[in-house]
Amino acid sequence: MTGKHLRIGFVSTRFSGTDGVSLETEKWVNILNSLGHECFFFAGESDRPSERSHLVPEAHFKHPSVEALTSELFLATKRSALTSQMVQSLKDHLHAHLEDFVGQFFLDVLVVENALSLPVNIPLGLALTEFIAAENFPTIAHHHDFSWERKRFAIGVAGDYLRTAFPPYLPSIRHVVINSFAARQLALRTGASSMLIPNVMDFESPPPPPDEITDRMRAALGLSEDDHVLLQPTRVVPRKRIELAIELTRRLDSACGLIVSHAAGDEGSDYEQHLRAYAKLIGVRVIFASKEFSHQRRLDEEGRQVFSLADVYSQAELVTYPSTVEGFGNAFLETIYHRRPIVISTYEIFKTDIQPKGFRVIGFDDFISDYTVGQALAVLQDPGMSAEMAEHNYNLGRRFYSFRSLERNLVNLLGETMGM
Repeated sequence: MTGKHLRIGFVSTRFSGTDGVSLETEKWVNILNSLGHECFFFAGESDRPSERSHLVPEAHFKHPSVEALTSELFLATKRSALTSQMVQSLKDHLHAHLEDFVGQFFLDVLVVENALSLPVNIPLGLALTEFIAAENFPTIAHHHDFSWERKRFAIGVAGDYLRTAFPPYLPSIRHVVINSFAARQLALRTGASSMLIPNVMDFESPPPPPDEITDRMRAALGLSEDDHVLLQPTRVVPRKRIELAIELTRRLDSACGLIVSHAAGDEGSDYEQHLRAYAKLIGVRVIFASKEFSHQRRLDEEGRQVFSLADVYSQAELVTYPSTVEGFGNAFLETIYHRRPIVISTYEIFKTDIQPKGFRVIGFDDFISDYTVGQALAVLQDPGMSAEMAEHNYNLGRRFYSFRSLERNLVNLLGETMGM
């Protein structure tokens, strides 16, 4: 444990909801609080305590001005003077707020969550880089996704901004990545070294058993007690290949409902409309239920029950995860934490960083084969097989991806960052 209790400022476009960055940030905060540190939040949207938050609407990637800039920068073939001026104006505005944030809460160190890696808010990344460089401010840059991993950032007129701030290479920044491929690419492209800290779950504290609120979930979603529940616990974006989960649901030839628990996020609604049309075409019941779930239970504005992700995992008999690309795989960890079997595309990071540890999954590469369908059906029909697979995976998760391992890594990281 570091000898000094620190005041730590987390910075991102948002800290809210069930996206992977927000959920993983909450785990870091829990560990850091347990070590005696204090945490504060800078974002465009936050569900963290208001007395510890500094909210700036322009920090959000969905702010109208930011969305317009992002479209212009990654769709145009030439950058107008007006666009450059707008970037600079927003950068200066955010820089001033970052100074206020650090001064308001007397911060010792910043932890930047993806805002220096994925360019969904370029002015924020530039403002952070400028502030960190000017102040030589101790900073941990926690990278979940990089621009070079997304096709939509491959072209456009933002190359100079990307080289400057996504990510920056500054002496006071310690870089953290979530997989070994990202570490190699970061070093190759920028010369920066990094610490690999994979995503984690609290395996030392198993999830609570279902209760009367959990039992109301099926009826709330229009599912009967006889329906098999499949869960797609990801955002609705093309690289998740949710059409393969829909195909699998159809080929199981049983009374099934596929629940999609997250919203689209920053990539629009066209893909969701395509999935709705596809599901209707082949006769699959798909429930897009992002408004029904949050990371914690609550009541919405109309007094309706919003369920937790733990509730839907507890009811799922099979989890589908057919992604082509993942930075790590939060949904995979959540699945094994909640002791559920999983049908998973063996994406690159899974093959290199996760699968060698011995996890038992129903894996496939490019398409759903008859063998994949047969394995999935066997798990649905044999609760003993499902339980054995889930217990094996839980024990491996506790060994490799626990809060205890995260605590060790964070102690070392803060010591290195602060020179302690």
